Amino acid sequence: MTKKFVKSSSGLNKFVVIGLGLIGASVAKAAREKNLAAEVIGLSRRSSTLDLALANGIIDRAERSLSDVAPELGSGDLVLIGVPTLAVAAVLRDCHELLSETVTLTDVASVKGSIIKSAQNIYGQIPPQLVPGHPIAGSEKSGVNAALSNLFESHRVILTPMSETDKNHFDRVLALWEGVGAAVSCMDVIRHDEILAATSHLPHLLAFSLVDTLAGRRDYEEIVKFAAGGFRDFTRIAASDPIMWRDITLANKAAILDILDDVINDFNVLRDAVRDSDENYLLDAFNHAQHARQRYDKQLNRKKNLNGEMGSERCYHVNPGGHARAELEIPGDKSISHRSVMLGALANGLTEVTGFLEGEDSLATIKAFRDLGVIIEGPAQGRLAIHGVGLDGLKGSSEPLQMGNSGTSIRLLSGILAGQNFDSVLEGDGSLSKRPMDRIAEPLKKMGAVLSISEGNTPPICVTGDRELNAIDYVMPVASAQVKSCILLAGLFAKGVTSIREPARTRDHTERMLRGFGYEVKTNGHTISLEGGGCLRACRIDVPGDISSAAFFMVAAAITPGSDIFMKNIGVNDTRCGIINILRLMGARIDLSNCRDMAGEPVADIRVRHETLVGIEVPIKQVPLAIDEFPAIFIAAACATGRTRVVGASELRVKESDRISAMADGLKILGISAFPTEDGIEITGGQIGSGAVESCGDHRVAMAFSIAALRSTGTIIVNDCENIATSFPNFARLADIIGIDVTQGGMN
Repeated sequence: MTKKFVKSSSGLNKFVVIGLGLIGASVAKAAREKNLAAEVIGLSRRSSTLDLALANGIIDRAERSLSDVAPELGSGDLVLIGVPTLAVAAVLRDCHELLSETVTLTDVASVKGSIIKSAQNIYGQIPPQLVPGHPIAGSEKSGVNAALSNLFESHRVILTPMSETDKNHFDRVLALWEGVGAAVSCMDVIRHDEILAATSHLPHLLAFSLVDTLAGRRDYEEIVKFAAGGFRDFTRIAASDPIMWRDITLANKAAILDILDDVINDFNVLRDAVRDSDENYLLDAFNHAQHARQRYDKQLNRKKNLNGEMGSERCYHVNPGGHARAELEIPGDKSISHRSVMLGALANGLTEVTGFLEGEDSLATIKAFRDLGVIIEGPAQGRLAIHGVGLDGLKGSSEPLQMGNSGTSIRLLSGILAGQNFDSVLEGDGSLSKRPMDRIAEPLKKMGAVLSISEGNTPPICVTGDRELNAIDYVMPVASAQVKSCILLAGLFAKGVTSIREPARTRDHTERMLRGFGYEVKTNGHTISLEGGGCLRACRIDVPGDISSAAFFMVAAAITPGSDIFMKNIGVNDTRCGIINILRLMGARIDLSNCRDMAGEPVADIRVRHETLVGIEVPIKQVPLAIDEFPAIFIAAACATGRTRVVGASELRVKESDRISAMADGLKILGISAFPTEDGIEITGGQIGSGAVESCGDHRVAMAFSIAALRSTGTIIVNDCENIATSFPNFARLADIIGIDVTQGGMN
């Protein structure tokens, strides 16, 4: 069981490092250079190692055994065990015999379960002074000569404190690792060993095995002669210390065997695919791998601030000013990107997509359908090729489908999965797991679907397959394009005609795209209907620029004197044009040109220039047409003369955040009068000041406060901007083009 602790600033008296290999020597060297301890003492059985450590300035003092220094140690001292994993038990016995319980103990072993087991056997319990640790840093080089004082900077160290661990001892170890520049995380022991088996131990085994296999071939010398960079990069870690990796492998045997069995099974399937020339399997497997690697790269990049340092949650420091003059290329529409994958997967034939938004939300949809057995090539520069399997061709996933932060993905996919013959589980991240799902669960159950959600009506969603769906006539209590789309997609698999009446018009991308795939959808006023049992025909989809993303730059131009922003190929579907209509009512100068139809969607070039804005009563009929754009509209209202009032927007309270509260709180911090109501907000325009605001993990709130700096008197710090990548991965770059000075860093 992992124990949670609060950070403190504990100092060290004597720091004793037992074992001066790469890790032990590097942490000793860093501690000495950074003056983290009054004295750094090195212990090693080899005199030559101690001599080198002294000569290289790694330690202050050298000793041959713990008994030589133990009488000096007490409270405020720390002993780090840096010997090979299987040798830790012997050192723990010495510690038990020689050290008082006031001396802090930690280790750097790559396996934690074996350390805990040894400690229990030796001490009869888990000693409160023991803080197990593992630095995620290293090199194929080993020994005291390889020591680097910066080895741990911008690298993670995992601590696995137990429920028995004493807080003071934990604080002392935490201070050490943070002092040498590491980012510290805490983790359960079992989970640590499982993760490290997959991410560290397995790659080493594969590298050792490949090199060993090739070395046994008669043509090894020729193979090596012509080996390229891929072979070098993959096998680099095979130069690591064999003894160390023998010990790690044996110590984490159970977890390694589990992941190794999975790899062996996958290798056997891969071998069969190569033997049988199964090009579909190969393409699917390689696409899966490419996509996973791309997601890893993006996650890794987001963990780094501008200085290349590890940060917890990225924040924006936005300095005041900016000219807001540029021609911008806005990324593809997220709503259409989602639906292109979903309907392309359910169609017969090859669907080609251009302009696809490569944001995390839409990438989550791709991954889900790949997990459901659909071959999807790309994305590459906004291009996708989706090999549709038809309405009945999806395959069940053995693992829960991960939706990330995407409400669109989880709600629409629930409708599709309700009509399948297999069970499914849909999960989301921390933010998505708080969003209501009862609004889709209720109509799906009326259609005969069997699904369950949590007691709080939130994800995960468990869908039981092989249930016959029946068409329904459904009157939506709340206008929601996601709920409407969920029911329509379930209706594809239902017997009869599914009919939906919405209280107000919402975005109609699903209806338009279904027609583009050759499926008949009828619209009569606010009623939409379709008959189940048809089929979808693959087609070509050109995704226009996302008006929800363009909205931030529309507002940027509207509020900035001397501005002139031009954006090509923006989707101007009349169910999405609330942002244009509302800004025009406020006095904004917005011109649409080159209006045309693109793959069934109306598209135009948009030019926005500054005009003095005035506060308005937002017409209630415009609210559902601008539901995602209101964070940006609220910034326009903050810069307008007079009061702006919004009602009928309760939907804003159940988005990625409670956007009404999040925006009202932030505007107040910036000196703007903003009063939230149950279903809206009242904002009185004024001078935007400076301060630190919370985005509440909501990408649209974060971007809205970023553009507010165009009219602020000082720097605006926007905390928790990590999720901007879900919908607008290049937002910061475009902001820079229009003169917004954004720097990124850790949380404030």
